[in-house]
Amino acid sequence: MLRGLYIYAMYFAQFLKARLEYKVDFFATLFSSIVTALTGLLFIVFLMDNKTIAELNGWSRDEVLFIYGYAQIPTALFLTVSQNLYSFGDRYVVQGQFDKVLVRPLNSLFQILFESFNMEVLGNLVLGILVMAYANRGVGFSFGVTDILWLLVSSVSGALILISVFVVLASLSFHFEDKMGVAAPFYNLMHMARYPLPIFNRAIQLILSWVVPFGFVAFYPATHFFKKEGFAVYCYLTPLMAVACMFVAGISWKYGVSKYSSAGN
Repeated sequence: MLRGLYIYAMYFAQFLKARLEYKVDFFATLFSSIVTALTGLLFIVFLMDNKTIAELNGWSRDEVLFIYGYAQIPTALFLTVSQNLYSFGDRYVVQGQFDKVLVRPLNSLFQILFESFNMEVLGNLVLGILVMAYANRGVGFSFGVTDILWLLVSSVSGALILISVFVVLASLSFHFEDKMGVAAPFYNLMHMARYPLPIFNRAIQLILSWVVPFGFVAFYPATHFFKKEGFAVYCYLTPLMAVACMFVAGISWKYGVSKYSSAGN
């Protein structure tokens, strides 16, 4: 295990050296990712600054902002290592680059995750923390040691849920040739989970809770900080949901790899 961790750390070190070779490009992309995240934030601010829309189905502007900021943390962790999952079907299966992954004496999934990183999205993580701090002035919650620990545990759990979902989607590429990938619609669905689920109809709530469990990425764990009834059970199920998603992802990946055939002749 230690040898594997060392090798993956070297993956990261080499990537970082190459990425920072062009510092202007790195910081320009970092700025661009922050601006993109700000667009969703400004939408909430402008929409709910209107006195006629002081609440969304019982959720105040500060609560919506708090959840939005909360979502940025696990999402940033996920996006840091998920770059290769988005283009997995085309790059690794169709073009046959998965062959080189299989000949290395390392876990194939970890190689895919740690072969490339998206460091620019770490700006979103900082933005999320700042948005939470700003929104908390209106929510008025005092953070204790237990709350900080829950934030860390739930954020890591949320990131693992996201990674697991997209690993399952990537594993579908082993079964049928798919250059475009099926991940794009799920990225859009993931964005819906940055808001309180009760503002959506029951069908959407069901999908985001139990079919594609993005609701456990931010909304349910964030309810730990609110005095609202009916969410406690879902809230503290978050780590268990992460374990369940990882189990499904592991089986899907292992089965997909067993069906892989090289692109060569």
